Amino acid sequence: MITRNMQTAVKEAAKGFPVITITGPRQSGKTTLAKLCFPKYNYFNLENPEMKNRADSDPRSLFADLKKGIVIDEIQKCPELLSWVQVFVDESNLVGKVILTGSNQFEYIGNIGQSLAGRTAVFKLLPFSISEIGVTQRKTWEDVAVKGFYPRLYDRKIAAQLFYSSYVMTYLERDIRSLMQVRNLKQFETFVNLCAGRTGQILNINTLSIECGVDFKTVQAWLSLLQASFIIYLMRPYHSNLNKRLIKSPKLYFFDSGLVCYLLGIRNRSDLLTHPMRGAIFETMVVGDILKYYMNQGIVPPLTFYRDVQGHELDLIIEQGNSVYPVEIKAGTTITQDYWKNITYFRKSHKSEMRAGIVFADKRSEHINKVDIAGWDRIEELLS
Repeated sequence: MITRNMQTAVKEAAKGFPVITITGPRQSGKTTLAKLCFPKYNYFNLENPEMKNRADSDPRSLFADLKKGIVIDEIQKCPELLSWVQVFVDESNLVGKVILTGSNQFEYIGNIGQSLAGRTAVFKLLPFSISEIGVTQRKTWEDVAVKGFYPRLYDRKIAAQLFYSSYVMTYLERDIRSLMQVRNLKQFETFVNLCAGRTGQILNINTLSIECGVDFKTVQAWLSLLQASFIIYLMRPYHSNLNKRLIKSPKLYFFDSGLVCYLLGIRNRSDLLTHPMRGAIFETMVVGDILKYYMNQGIVPPLTFYRDVQGHELDLIIEQGNSVYPVEIKAGTTITQDYWKNITYFRKSHKSEMRAGIVFADKRSEHINKVDIAGWDRIEELLS
């Protein structure tokens, strides 16, 4: 079993918060993480009809042995239980004894904010990071990107195409029907595929609306749905008083490169090597890994991107207090002058020789002119 990088932050938070909430996409390993961190706690799975009935009819019984600790899995199945959680943690004055997990933000994150404000630490667990799976010398980034990062692909060794086919079917038939009244699932599936073709690109809602054949408000609602179910991430643009003529639209990324490859019909490394979206998929994988680095510590990712109307751009701006750390992401294996031009421009516009980073498609690290260059399997070296 692969150790999760989030374990340390979760255990530390349990020393101060009465409740720990672990959310994230379906199949990201939330239940496993909860059991790894709190192996002696009583476990209640609300997917089990008998347990769901017990929670509805006799909620007090779940908290009978609160001093030992409880894990309540799939809490969105019984959001009314959150009021009982509040009552019992307030009465007991215990910390770290209630662990909640659930897949769908739509169902219960709002209720948690209302019922457990100030009482819970919320963690968002994404699929494995590159450092968690461990990359052998024989593995290329293309192999890893096509396979993706969901735990079952590694723990159960399920074929990627079979996994993602089932995942998409479950997502559409189960989650979408229950979370939002999407009348035409086929049209929504087309929308998801169109989004996959835009990963790593500036979001244009008007174009998506036209191509999908739905109105602007529907596209906005569907984008919110994809965000809330941890399919996509919208990165906001960087804003600086030094230059007000900056792009204002967000950039769209999928959280998992394997899902993107599946939706685009990329089945293996050979397909990816010649695919026109090869660079965007590499960028998607790298951004996803950086998101995981921060989320695994319970930190809101301090990420933006830079692009102005003249076409100058940087893939990432990591905001660190009063300073910024620009990062370029390149799918090549040879460091060229092209890798430096936007970093140089950004430094000049800010009148600062700030440190910067480059992630590229090789497996080595260098440091040149205050630029940290890291291979795709060493991304965390730039961040730590």
